[in-house]
Amino acid sequence: MTGTLIGKGKNSSTKRSIKSLSTSEETKSTEGTAKLLQDQESKSTMDLKTKILLNLIKLFIFIYDVVSLPIYFLVMQPWRRWKWNRTKWAKQIRENDPYSPCVRHVRNPINPLENIKTMDELFRMSVVRYGTSRCIGAREVLAEADEYLKNGKVFKKVRLGDYHWYSYVDVNQRIETLCKGLLELGLQPKKQIVIFAETRIEWMLICQACFRINVPVATLYSTLGDDGLIHGINETEVSHIITSQELLPKLRKIIEQTPTISSIVYMENIRSADTTGFPEKVKLMSFSQLENMGAVCDPITYDPPEPQDTAILMYTSGSTGVPKAVILSHKNMVTTTSGLLDCIPKLGSNDTYIGYLPLAHAYEISAEAFFFVMGIPVGYSSPYTLTDKSTGIMTGCKGDATVLRPTIMTAVPLMADRIRKGVMEATQQKSKLAQEFFQFALKYKHFWFTKGFNTPILNRLVFRKIKDMVGGRLRIMACGGAPLSPDTHDFIRMALDVQMLQAYGMTETAASATLMAIHDFSTGRVGAPLSNCYMRLVDWPEGNYHATDKPYPRGEIVIGGDCVSAGYFKNELLTNESFKDEDGVRWFYTGDIGQLYPDGTFKIIDRKKDLVKLQYGEYVSLGKVESELKTCPLVDNICVIGNGLHDYLIALIVPNLERMKCLSKSLGKEDFPLSKLCHDPEIISAFSKAIMEQGQKSKLMRTEIPTKVKLCCEDWQPESGLVTAAFKIRRKYIQDFYQNAIDEMYNSSTNGTSKST
Repeated sequence: MTGTLIGKGKNSSTKRSIKSLSTSEETKSTEGTAKLLQDQESKSTMDLKTKILLNLIKLFIFIYDVVSLPIYFLVMQPWRRWKWNRTKWAKQIRENDPYSPCVRHVRNPINPLENIKTMDELFRMSVVRYGTSRCIGAREVLAEADEYLKNGKVFKKVRLGDYHWYSYVDVNQRIETLCKGLLELGLQPKKQIVIFAETRIEWMLICQACFRINVPVATLYSTLGDDGLIHGINETEVSHIITSQELLPKLRKIIEQTPTISSIVYMENIRSADTTGFPEKVKLMSFSQLENMGAVCDPITYDPPEPQDTAILMYTSGSTGVPKAVILSHKNMVTTTSGLLDCIPKLGSNDTYIGYLPLAHAYEISAEAFFFVMGIPVGYSSPYTLTDKSTGIMTGCKGDATVLRPTIMTAVPLMADRIRKGVMEATQQKSKLAQEFFQFALKYKHFWFTKGFNTPILNRLVFRKIKDMVGGRLRIMACGGAPLSPDTHDFIRMALDVQMLQAYGMTETAASATLMAIHDFSTGRVGAPLSNCYMRLVDWPEGNYHATDKPYPRGEIVIGGDCVSAGYFKNELLTNESFKDEDGVRWFYTGDIGQLYPDGTFKIIDRKKDLVKLQYGEYVSLGKVESELKTCPLVDNICVIGNGLHDYLIALIVPNLERMKCLSKSLGKEDFPLSKLCHDPEIISAFSKAIMEQGQKSKLMRTEIPTKVKLCCEDWQPESGLVTAAFKIRRKYIQDFYQNAIDEMYNSSTNGTSKST
């Protein structure tokens, strides 16, 4: 009885507690729901206010457009743009023959290089024409320090002064001094030398000196791995290397495996150089010592080079295997420089070019040779010091672009994609109204741009800060080295207020092929052929591309003319595979698939080596898919993999760190390290969804959108061997590196969450 009463009391008490707790939870739930509804209502009110304000702004702009259109019409003269839009830039030699070569039709009537045959003659002509005008310049390094990151990486930080300039006469004198110094050092004409250094004034000076005394220059990227470096030195059998002080440790590491080396000349920095650890037979000398030695030598005579003599042995970036050296003659390189004059015939006296891409690349060295001819000063920079926020710039120091304020620069697609993502990330930090207005401003400007008008007020109010990132005066940006997505092309053109010119070329053709003319306002194309350059399309039945395709001819691009190389150094088999002599013209088979438009311009639509056939017979262009998906904000770099035994693609993705931080924070995982985030199912699922949405937005077919993704915590840098110096992915190397993860993803029924190899 007592027990029963106690039990009943206990149950009763428990029920009251549960009821009380339930009531408390209901109260909290009600309060939470009320707060949520209040937040949603507040957000809805804010969205409504944003829409009203945005619509009022649009209304004001519409009224302004109506009132000011007659004035803008007279001032901007859009009919000139309409005329350029109807221009036929190139034409086929034989009309009605789809296999006939296409040649440039619009030419520069005055070409100063008609009688120039060698690169030395080209620069000597520039000295005569421009004399004491500014030629090349670089910033003085005032201080240097190392910054150690948590992951063990070391960043070199520098404090830089103003640009110091050398005139054409000054440069010519230094070239003469270096010629004497090199010959005194034991260099012999027609015996190659290696330049293994980053882009800087000394690189160009030594290269011009070698051109003058007929010494072929073998170029090796400063980011080349040990195996590639050893291969290049041993294949060329050089005895002399020109390098930079920073790269001496790399040479010291492999010096025992390169027995032909007897002399190393290094370009100094403000720190003292460590020259210990080299064999006694190897003589080390600083660049200034080489110049001093040449300065005290008696005048010398030497035989100038001939057009067919080798100017450069240019090692390709090796995106598909071991780097191979392309033999480029003086004639090849002068042909490219001459062809560029037809695309950019006029530049102003206030124009300045900023050079920061590797001079070991045909693209950059051809561009700088062109600017010498045009009398445009070249200010040297590097990717680490280019902008105020570059990794190599000390806090409080201005980046090179801010100091130089260039009007012309070149870029690679990866850099253009990063500029776009950087701008969009900065926009996301602003208010909802600012975000919406920025998107409206882009569309508004693009609308008027296509009609032949500019938007000066919008440029000043909205896009000025973006333009200031690269100095504020930029008006021409040329992009090449890999496909550039049309969206990024348009974005850069609108946001930076520049004429964005796409280029297409190969090391095997001395960077010659195509370049958009300064008045070509199309998007997604690479322009018409350079002058003295032939381009034709060859059928590729396996990919279903034919020169007879309608409405636009398609096929493998074949380039011919004086720009085409003699072949690959010490590689006759590969030379015979890729180069052909037909009807007195030397042709190079590029492996790229092009599409020819009625105005004579080309678009790169595919690549033979990037084409993969899936399980059910669908052909997919991996390069095309990558160029579209790289514009996804979460993606920093991407490599798409296909397998003929499966009916879907997978993607290896290097995540954008800033976006990854935001994503992890939203999921409550901001404290997770990158390695853990890259294997987190929720994070991977978010990336998969973003890739799907980006693919649909880019109008990719279902089979072209990767079904599974793997996030890579490794940094794809040239030093890792996973990308080239121009940041093009090395598909084979990436696939080999992640082969275990790839196999696991294809063998798994769920999305890839495998660990890195």
